[in-house]
Amino acid sequence: MTSIDDLPGLLASTVVALSDAGVHDEALGAFKPSRGVLIFRTADAFTPVGRAWRLGVLLLDRSGGLYSLGEVTRAVAPGRAAVNRSAAGTERRSYREAASRSAFPAGEAINFGFAALALDAASLAAGSGPLFLLDGQIMVTVDPASGGATDLERYLADRVAALMGD
Repeated sequence: MTSIDDLPGLLASTVVALSDAGVHDEALGAFKPSRGVLIFRTADAFTPVGRAWRLGVLLLDRSGGLYSLGEVTRAVAPGRAAVNRSAAGTERRSYREAASRSAFPAGEAINFGFAALALDAASLAAGSGPLFLLDGQIMVTVDPASGGATDLERYLADRVAALMGD
């Protein structure tokens, strides 16, 4: 069980385990919508802002920062679009197109729309994204619809094991 006092050590040991095992991290990006006037517009783009491991509903960076997962796209040129497209499909396609024009290697997964999680006691007591306190232990909401949650330490151990192929 993870208390607030245990949190820095847990995050540091998770970073070390992932790093030592050579687990691939993913890009963090900030989406920059097009801007300009009339026909003189810039294109949508992504700006690199860091790297993190995707651990289910959480992102963990190398300094031990935790983020709630936002959206994910890939830096690939979108193929031909179907004639009858959904709005969501069109949006995903435009994100892929913006990512393919940005400063990321081809095929790179880009996490965007994420939010830094406050890890202080007051924020966790109030519920910081998917993290919250229950009887002094830090829990992770894994299924918001059903209210399913698990201990953060167990959650991270399971996610790390999955990434390492254990």
